Amino acid sequence: MSNHSKQEYLAEIRKRYLSASKKEKQQILSEFCLTCDYNRKYAIRLLNKAQPGPSGPGHTGRRKKYHDAALLAFLERLWIATNLACSKRLKVMIPLWLPHYDQVLSERTKRLLGTISHSTIDRLLAPRKSKYQKLGLSTTKPGSLLKKHIPIKTNQWDESRPGFLEADTVAHCGTSVSGNFIYTVNTVDIATGWTEQRAIWGKGESGALQALKAIEQVLPFKIRGFDCDNGGEFLNWTVFKYWAHRRRPVDYTRSREYKKNDNAHIEGKNWTHIRQYLGYQKLDQLHLVAQLNDLYTTEWRLLLNFFLPSVKLIDKQRKGSKTIRTYDIPKTPLQRVLESSDIPKPVKEQLRSQVTTLNPFTLQHIMKKKIKNILKQATPTTFIKKIS
Repeated sequence: MSNHSKQEYLAEIRKRYLSASKKEKQQILSEFCLTCDYNRKYAIRLLNKAQPGPSGPGHTGRRKKYHDAALLAFLERLWIATNLACSKRLKVMIPLWLPHYDQVLSERTKRLLGTISHSTIDRLLAPRKSKYQKLGLSTTKPGSLLKKHIPIKTNQWDESRPGFLEADTVAHCGTSVSGNFIYTVNTVDIATGWTEQRAIWGKGESGALQALKAIEQVLPFKIRGFDCDNGGEFLNWTVFKYWAHRRRPVDYTRSREYKKNDNAHIEGKNWTHIRQYLGYQKLDQLHLVAQLNDLYTTEWRLLLNFFLPSVKLIDKQRKGSKTIRTYDIPKTPLQRVLESSDIPKPVKEQLRSQVTTLNPFTLQHIMKKKIKNILKQATPTTFIKKIS
């Protein structure tokens, strides 16, 4: 029997099949399979199609529940506003950002956003994703004078308590480290993921110290430990005295030389919190330091710490040739701070009050404008790919 004849036969037998009883359907199905030499399950799908025939297949499977233009528009805007966050983080961000969305959404769309899974988010955003790759330069030079005084970190910290920081500098040097340019001092609290950044001109120890002082003043917890690499901007007597000569000295440690994984927390934040926003262009104008710090101390820190969740590794096991990692539920640094028993109640109340006055879409919009203004004044590089 030709395919055309099978289609004609299917159109006729389907009328009887849909109106038949269960027992009659079994007989019709057996007859259909025998005549056309079809697998029984395949024959059932053909008979149940909405519009079978030579004109094209009908709808199969469940109705597309999340095929909603308003839902897709919100997800795409949230994804771009959060700098292309992964789906697991996006799912957690939805209840944080949705109340501030400036478009009217139906109750059905809101319910769907509340029940959507991260795998569905991945599927919906897949056609909109694009790949890009950037390259960077390392400007870390060893500071050897204090190596005997500053011990190598050997996981002696209680990393479940806020206050243990990792720090690093990010060079805004473009493709060349010649001349003077801006560095960003980047810090992250290991327990909560709270980050603070400050821009400095050059890599001098006095500038690094001023940045650390400014960062310490705005942290919602006291610094208990400070860990850095072997770069001279942190490994010097000025910074050493600042941490050691105080009523309650800070536990000051360093990583092993040429072992970036010793500072894995801050190395990851260098990419997600600095490079993905500012790229690799050369910032070699002194007045941009003030503009960057204006950004870092306002919209930047509020958006990253209050509205952008991250995941934490809670367990890692080696089974044969595989390494199985277990992560916790994505949470914002603010949520982790509020959950900590080491943070005073007045500080928590102040943070809760502050977050109610913020709109993440507004913060992201202002932040985007400031970044564009800064990058317009930068010396461009030829290998940067922008996110459209």
